[in-house]
Amino acid sequence: MSVFTHPGRHRVAVLVRHGLLPFELGIAHRLFGRAVSAAGEPLYEVVTCALVAGEVRTDSDVTLNVAQGPEALAEADTVLVPAANEPDEPQTDGRLGTALTGAFARIRPDARIASICTGAFVLAAAGLLDGRRATTHWQAADRFRELFPAVALDPDVLYADEGEVLTSAGDAAGIDLILHMIRRDHGAAVAGEVARGSVVAPHREGGQAQFVRRPVPERRGGSTGTARAWALTRLDRPLTLRELAERESMSVRTFSRRFRDEVGMTPVRWLTQRRLERARQLLEETDLPVDRIAADAGFGTAASLRQHLHTALGVSPSAYRSTFRGGATRP
Repeated sequence: MSVFTHPGRHRVAVLVRHGLLPFELGIAHRLFGRAVSAAGEPLYEVVTCALVAGEVRTDSDVTLNVAQGPEALAEADTVLVPAANEPDEPQTDGRLGTALTGAFARIRPDARIASICTGAFVLAAAGLLDGRRATTHWQAADRFRELFPAVALDPDVLYADEGEVLTSAGDAAGIDLILHMIRRDHGAAVAGEVARGSVVAPHREGGQAQFVRRPVPERRGGSTGTARAWALTRLDRPLTLRELAERESMSVRTFSRRFRDEVGMTPVRWLTQRRLERARQLLEETDLPVDRIAADAGFGTAASLRQHLHTALGVSPSAYRSTFRGGATRP
């Protein structure tokens, strides 16, 4: 008998183990559970499973009674592995490593698998990250590199998307990853509604490098927030670094350095990402022609928009629009 009870919905199996961080299990159920179609129908079904069905200890005083065993993995479209309080446990516990290998063997070849925080250690121990770009919590980066030199670790990002395998940084970055998967599956509009309902940002700026503890904190005399807010209302116009710096009464050099410290990326990259978000929203929610969307989003020409969208997502504007229309549009 199937552990999933709603045919047609995207099936998510969350694989938990002893030492689970309850927050990470909660966001999986909450965020995927909030994603609904234009008709109000749930788009995902989420089940929790363990290597052995039964009691699973968490890193708090709460114990879970998990009804499903690893058989749930065989039916899942997405397998999600949260962190536990022993990130390299598969390396030190041979029995656990063997059990995890057997569990991952159940996963369908066409299923997507993702990890939150140090759950990446589990994926790496199973060989799923070899030769791939991946991330984990910045505090665990050195240990991860030591154990898994074949993985292209990027500790500066909030999440890494390698198609069928995705990884995220610290606990809250799991929110970013799940919203990204929802956006990838059903478009920015659905992901935006999930974010609004959960009172979180639909897309956080920058990467986890901005959260790394620095030996000597830099003294700052101001922020770049005013310039960013000003730019967001003028994405359709050409914007220069000098104009942005002038909004904060800074030199271009000081502004660029402070911007990168605060946001985790350059001003030019940040502007490109905001413009892509605007273009994606217009493609999903309006009938505007591509050249008009390109102008409104600040790309100037349809050719420039096509190039940026293909670089970021691997699709053309028309292909993106046909994938994510989903219901009535408005001019």
